[in-house]
Amino acid sequence: MLTEAQIALLCDIGQSIAFSDENREELLELITAGYVQKVGDTCELTAKGEGAVVDHRAGLNEAVMAVWSLSNR
Repeated sequence: MLTEAQIALLCDIGQSIAFSDENREELLELITAGYVQKVGDTCELTAKGEGAVVDHRAGLNEAVMAVWSLSNR
């Protein structure tokens, strides 16, 4: 299971946001697990990485809708 930090890193990579060297170990884990691929000097999400980001966003949307429905009772 991905950590919140790894999901945040996947989101950053998906949005082409630069990341710091302190995330290097997590990046290597994501590459090894098949979520990210190195392309030249950059990193890109694989289909598996994109799926993880989409699933995470869907989970967030469900949580927001649940809170919204409870607050509108």
